[in-house]
Amino acid sequence: MYYYVFLLLAIIGEMIGTNLLKASLGFTRWLPAVGSIVAFTLCFYFLSLAMVKIPLNVAYATWSGVGLILATAISVLIWKDQITLMTVIGLALIVAGVIILNLFTPK
Repeated sequence: MYYYVFLLLAIIGEMIGTNLLKASLGFTRWLPAVGSIVAFTLCFYFLSLAMVKIPLNVAYATWSGVGLILATAISVLIWKDQITLMTVIGLALIVAGVIILNLFTPK
C-alpha cells in the first residue's frame, strides 16, 4: 500500500517541478530552474519506487493523468490560463482511462 504513497509523492514532485519550470521563464531565472530540476529528480525517483509493486501502465497512467488534471487546475488558478469545453472533455476521457486501467489491470 505504501507504494501508492510513493506515487503520490511523484505526482507532487511533478506539480512542483512543472510550476517551477513555468516560473523559470525558459530557464532565464536560475532559482526556479534549479528547483524544477530538483523536483523532477525527486519525482522520477519516487515514480521508480512506486513501480516496484504497481504495474508500469497503472503507475504511469495514474501519475500522468492525475498530474494533468492538477496541472490544468493550477494553470487556471495560478497562471490564469484559459480552458475550453474540449479541454474538459479531453480531461474527462483521460480520467476515464486511468480509472479503467486501475480497475481492470491484474495486480
